[in-house]
Amino acid sequence: MTLPTEEEAETPAKPDTGRWGRVRRIAGWTFAVLIGGPLIAFWVAYLVLDVRSPREVLAGLDKTVVLHYADGSELLKVIPADGDRRFVPYSQVPAKLRDAIIATEDPTFWDNQGFDPTGIGRAFLTGVGGGSGITQQYIKKSTGDEDATLWRKFAELVLATKITQEQNKEQIFESYVNIISFGRGTFGPAAAMNAYFGRPLDDSITWSEAAFLAGMIQSPSVHDPAASGDVHATRRWQYVRDKLVSRGYVTGDEKMAYPGNEIQPPSETRAGRVTYDEFHIKQQVLAELEQDGFPLGRLQQGNMTVETTLDRSRQDAAKKALRDRLNGEPPEFRGAVVAIDPATGAVRAYHGGGQGVRDYAGTPHALGTAFHPFTLTAALRRGYGVDRPIPSPSKLTFLGENFQYPDVCGPKCTPRTAMETHADGPFVALAKKLGPDALSEAARLAGIPDAVDGVPTLREKDGFLIGPGIAIGRYPLRPLDVAGAYATFAAEGRRATPHLVAKVRDESGAVVWEHPDSAAPAFGDESRRIAAEVTETLGTVLPGGRPAALRTGEAEHGTSPDNQDAWAVGYTPQLATAVWVGSDDERRLKDASGRKLTGDVVPADVWRAFMTAAHGGPPPVTRPVR
Repeated sequence: MTLPTEEEAETPAKPDTGRWGRVRRIAGWTFAVLIGGPLIAFWVAYLVLDVRSPREVLAGLDKTVVLHYADGSELLKVIPADGDRRFVPYSQVPAKLRDAIIATEDPTFWDNQGFDPTGIGRAFLTGVGGGSGITQQYIKKSTGDEDATLWRKFAELVLATKITQEQNKEQIFESYVNIISFGRGTFGPAAAMNAYFGRPLDDSITWSEAAFLAGMIQSPSVHDPAASGDVHATRRWQYVRDKLVSRGYVTGDEKMAYPGNEIQPPSETRAGRVTYDEFHIKQQVLAELEQDGFPLGRLQQGNMTVETTLDRSRQDAAKKALRDRLNGEPPEFRGAVVAIDPATGAVRAYHGGGQGVRDYAGTPHALGTAFHPFTLTAALRRGYGVDRPIPSPSKLTFLGENFQYPDVCGPKCTPRTAMETHADGPFVALAKKLGPDALSEAARLAGIPDAVDGVPTLREKDGFLIGPGIAIGRYPLRPLDVAGAYATFAAEGRRATPHLVAKVRDESGAVVWEHPDSAAPAFGDESRRIAAEVTETLGTVLPGGRPAALRTGEAEHGTSPDNQDAWAVGYTPQLATAVWVGSDDERRLKDASGRKLTGDVVPADVWRAFMTAAHGGPPPVTRPVR
C-alpha cells in the first residue's frame, strides 16, 4: 500500500464549477445584454443618427405668404400646397397658449431630457399612446417617420436626447409649435387662431381659446367640432381645462367656458380662400415679384410678407362702382378698373372683374379711339400745337386701308376741337402725316410697354410691322398699361412704372426690398409742355366741380358700325384711372337701352363714380389741372 506524500496531502480540493459557474456566467451575460447592450446601442445610435436642427427643418418648409394693403391691413394669403403655415417666433406665442400646450402634451417639458420615462413606460406596458412628449413629437414630424415600430421609437428617443443637448427648450418649442397641424389645413398657432376664431394671434387670446387650440393637436380631424360636433369637442376642451387646473396654470375659481359660440365654421375662415378679384391681384403681385427677384418659393422659404400699393378704400370703391353700374346691363358685359398714383406709379386700385379667373385688367383689349391722346402726343413732339389747323377729311387711305368718317370737326379743325368733338378723321390724317412709327414711339414714351408676356404690343401678329390699325387703336392694350401711360400726362410728363408691390419684409419685419423710384421725364425737355397741352384737350370736371381730364373711346367690331370695347380713361393730379367695358369675346355690344356701347355712357359712369369716391367727394377748392 502506498501512502500519500506530504505534498499531495496538502493540495486543496477543486471547487465545484459546474452548476454555479454556469449560473454566474448566464447572469453576467444577461446583465450585459439587458443593460450594457442597450447602452452600447444607444451610444452607437447617438453617434450615427443625425438630428436636423429646428431651424433647418423650418427653413425647408413652405410658409404662408401674407399680402398687405398699403395701410398694413391684411389683403390675402398665399397658402402652400400642404396648408396655411405662418411662422410664429417663440416670443410671439402667447403665454396662455404655451402653457395650455405644455400642460396637455408634455407637463415635464421644461425639465425632461427630451422624453418622459413615466409616459414611455406606460405606453410600453399598455401598448397605447402616451409615450411621446413635445420633443419626440417634433422629431417624429420633422423626420416624417411615423411608423409604429420599436426601431422608430428607439431612434426617436435617441434623437430627442441628442436635440435636447444641442438646442434650448425655447428653440425646440418654437419649432414644434410651428410644424404641427391644428386641423383645417393649418400649421402653427397663427394659422390656427385665424381658422377657428377668425382673429390674429396675440395676447388677447383667452384661457378658453388657448385650451381649445391645445386640444386640437392630438387629433385635429377628430376634435374639430365641425367634424365631431360640440358635445365631443366640449369633452376634449374640458380635458385640457382640467390639466391646466391640476397642474397649477389656472386657478380653480378662474372663469372658463367652452368657446363654442366663438368658433367659426370652416367656410368662414377657409385657408387661402380668395374671391376672383383677389385672385387676379394675387397673380399680378406674384408675377411682379418674380420679375423683381422674389419668386414664390423664395418668399415662402423666407417667411416673407409683401406690402402692396393698394388702397383698401379705393379698391372697394372700384368694385362698387363697376358692380353698381353693370347691374341691369346685358349679362355678357364685363369690366375692369385700374387706378394709379401718377407721381409714383403705385397702383391704388386693381379690379379685374369678379366673374371668373380671367383678369380683364391684365388682359389686352382694343383701345379704340382712346388711343388718340398718343397720336396728339406724337404731333406735339413734331411741333404741332393744340390750336394749329389740321385737315379733317371724310375719306382717306392710310397704309393701304380706306377710312371714312363724318366730318364733325369742321373747316377750322384743330387737335383741340378734334378731341372735343371726338372726330376720328383728323387723327387718322395726323397718323398718315406723322407715320406709324411716330405714333408707336409716342405711346411707348408715355408708358405702353414694348411687350407683355413676350408678345410685342402695337404690332401686327408678326411682331414687327405696324399696320393702319394703330391710327384707330385697333391694337389691344391692358387697362393696367393704359392707366400708367395716361398717368404720365397727369404727372406733368414724368413717367413712372406702374407697380403693385411696395415692399418685401423678412420674418422679423425688416424691409429686404423696396420698389425704386422710377419717375423720369417721358418726352425729354418738352415733357411738361406736352403733358399740359394734352391735358388741356381732355378737360372735364367731376361731380362737385373737381377739375379732371377724361377721354372716352370705342373700338369697332370689325368693319361694322357697332363697337366691341368701350373705354373711359382720365385723371386728376392725384389719380389716373382706366375703365374698360366689353365682353369675353369679340361681339357687337349694345347696352340695356338697346344703344350701341360707347365709352361716354357705361364706362364714363363707372369712371366718374369711382373718381368721385376715390377723392372723397367734391374738392374743397377747385383749380385747373396742369
